[in-house]
Amino acid sequence: MSGNGNAAATAEEDTPKMRVIRVGTRKSQLARIQTDSVVATLKALYPGLQFEIIAMSTTGDKILDTALSKIGEKSLFTKELEHALERNEVDLVVHSLKDLPTVLPPGFTIGAVCKRESPYDAVVFHPKFVGKTLETLPEKSVSPQRGNLNTRLRKLDELQEFSAIILAAAGLQRMGWQNRVGQILHPEECMYAVGQGALGVEVRAKDQDILDLVGVLHDPETLLRCIAERSFLRHLEGGCSVPVAVHTAIKDGQLYLTGGVWSLNGAETMQDTMQTTIHVPVQHEDGPEDDPQLVGITARNIPRQPQLAAENLGISLATLLLNKGAKNILDVARQLNEAH
Repeated sequence: MSGNGNAAATAEEDTPKMRVIRVGTRKSQLARIQTDSVVATLKALYPGLQFEIIAMSTTGDKILDTALSKIGEKSLFTKELEHALERNEVDLVVHSLKDLPTVLPPGFTIGAVCKRESPYDAVVFHPKFVGKTLETLPEKSVSPQRGNLNTRLRKLDELQEFSAIILAAAGLQRMGWQNRVGQILHPEECMYAVGQGALGVEVRAKDQDILDLVGVLHDPETLLRCIAERSFLRHLEGGCSVPVAVHTAIKDGQLYLTGGVWSLNGAETMQDTMQTTIHVPVQHEDGPEDDPQLVGITARNIPRQPQLAAENLGISLATLLLNKGAKNILDVARQLNEAH
């Protein structure tokens, strides 16, 4: 008996332990749902790996009484998670792509841009205004507020301060709250934030093992649209502090990018549309490419040419708007935000 027991113990010691991949995320319910969906996909792809989710609070989660545009911090929802990446406490982090600045801190990259859900914004009305639209709300109706989805909906329902709130449709879908959507804002009514509806997986730029692991999550069409959007925003030097919005589409081998800038009160606006010929690639079509990153994104398993075309489209549209006077609108918006 003792001999058999020793043999079993030795066999157990010789069995390799399953590798654990640590995944960082924000603590909010939506962030956890998004991270769980990415981890579920990775588990299906890599059954021989174990995944551990580590949740933490970020600066943006803690400061809830100030508009994002007035806080003056570029990495509001990412800094603490990046610190954990830097210290090797996590191996990858799942973000809403729109939370990731177009210029990442040195040593980090977006290793995967997952398939986008609806990029549109949705209007959720106070119970007394259900059935209305933004056009039919009473005059002087208000909708600004901060907080996670749960907090915002609770404030809307319980307080009499707000007539409606505007939220990303993708977040409401992921939370299972589609029934609260009273109106979807299509691009002709309201364009959307850069990267909205897509998830980005941030990793250490030199961690080739993890880059290879998450690279299979890249959705080629979402990737190209988001490279164009992020390139447009980056060239405008925009961010949370100024009103910049976009709309992208791929149709018949063409990538279309519409982008616009607004004054804080909405009185001044400037927008335009450009397009470029693009071939939506199949993953692994050309094999690995050399770095470097494009607008913070590394996609070595996607052909380089369409990525460059998407980046150049964003730069071209931003240059066009800047030449038309968009810089003045953005400068005034920044100054007003800093003054308040």
